[in-house]
Amino acid sequence: MSSNPKIVVLKTREIIYTLLLLFLAILLIVCLVLMFSGKLKKDEVQSGASAGQTQTQSAESPAGSGSEERLFNAGVYTTPVTLGDSTVDVEVSVDQNHINAIRLVNLSESTAAAFPLVTPSLDHITSQILEKQTIEGITCPQENKYTSQLLLSAIAQALEKARAAG
Repeated sequence: MSSNPKIVVLKTREIIYTLLLLFLAILLIVCLVLMFSGKLKKDEVQSGASAGQTQTQSAESPAGSGSEERLFNAGVYTTPVTLGDSTVDVEVSVDQNHINAIRLVNLSESTAAAFPLVTPSLDHITSQILEKQTIEGITCPQENKYTSQLLLSAIAQALEKARAAG
């Protein structure tokens, strides 16, 4: 009765490459699951970008509610948005029951040139918000979806300030 032990020799380099490949494969799978799940899109809008925006859903104003209740405290409210190395303010002007105007403040020519989709995105969003008087149901063109989401988050934060001011 003789036993023949089998010895397997693994090189350290092969083990490291295998573990690295396994880690990257798991990371890719997790990223794909998060990217294609609907939950991430809601979380992106709620968490905002690095500019510190608040939840989009919390700043919705009902259109044509017909009540005599004040929706906003009249005034002009701004929210900073970081674009590259510069900060641009999104300014929202409201009266007691209406959103009157939305515009960008402190947008330099160099920032506008570096981020050419900011102004058209804001114009597109502004026209819809002023018509609907809410940020609910705003559509964004596919080519500037992320820019529009960033601006919507800033507008939502400014509207939240308008509701909280007093």
